[in-house]
Amino acid sequence: MEDILEAALRLSKAGEPFVLATVIRAEKPTSAKPGAKAIITAGGEWLGWIGGSCSRPAVALEAKRVLASGKPSVVELSSSETCASGGSLEIYLEPHLPKPNLVVAGHFPVAEALAALAKPLGFRVVAMTPEGTREQFPDADEFVSTLDFAAVPKGDCYVVISSHGNYDEEALRAALDGTDSSYIALVSSRKRAEALLSSIGLTPEERRRLKFPAGLEIALSILAEMVQLRRSRKKEVAEEPAVAKDPICGMTVEIATARHVLEKNGVTYYFCCAGCKDRFAHAS
Repeated sequence: MEDILEAALRLSKAGEPFVLATVIRAEKPTSAKPGAKAIITAGGEWLGWIGGSCSRPAVALEAKRVLASGKPSVVELSSSETCASGGSLEIYLEPHLPKPNLVVAGHFPVAEALAALAKPLGFRVVAMTPEGTREQFPDADEFVSTLDFAAVPKGDCYVVISSHGNYDEEALRAALDGTDSSYIALVSSRKRAEALLSSIGLTPEERRRLKFPAGLEIALSILAEMVQLRRSRKKEVAEEPAVAKDPICGMTVEIATARHVLEKNGVTYYFCCAGCKDRFAHAS
């Protein structure tokens, strides 16, 4: 239990999406008990235990859907789907998706205001400045004293540079090279921004990623602009995986990851476990 919670905390801090699966009902005989937990990462890695080989494929498949939709779900496995055990399970799947990062590069009033206002709007705030102090950003989730975007957790990222000419060029170059963010805003007059961009030489693609002047240089306007952009983006929904039904137990099996496959009379069958495959293979 402690290992699962520690893993969940580690993944959350790293900005890694995952699903927390909890057994909420178990009808004997089953190997899993109520309260049993497991983590399924976006990459398909499992930590913990919520049942044997028959329940795992169905949970893995539903976990992909939960991560894609961002909505929790309950998987119900009847006695016909739990194979050898003969019991039944209900498993609650809870998605944990990382908050979008807002990196505020600067230590002047606009930067301080942004850091204070962004957190209630659902951003993970990273204050980044080689000249300011941690005390200036009491609401920030993290303070970085160098222009190092490698320190920013994974996930969606928005960048606002508000260094007022002190280290605009260095911050801009670091943001372009260190992130794939499509929103890099520069708090500046248009004239000063154009002069800066001309001096450092940007590719057309890099220039398309920039926004200036940022939000009319008012902290609240900048946030409104980011929230509008965030909401306008369509959520990336994972492609629905191809599935088949185990002809023995009725379990739904993802075809691409099926480990137990049998071709019989010119038809390919997919199974949740070796036991179902053997039973089908020796059936008349």
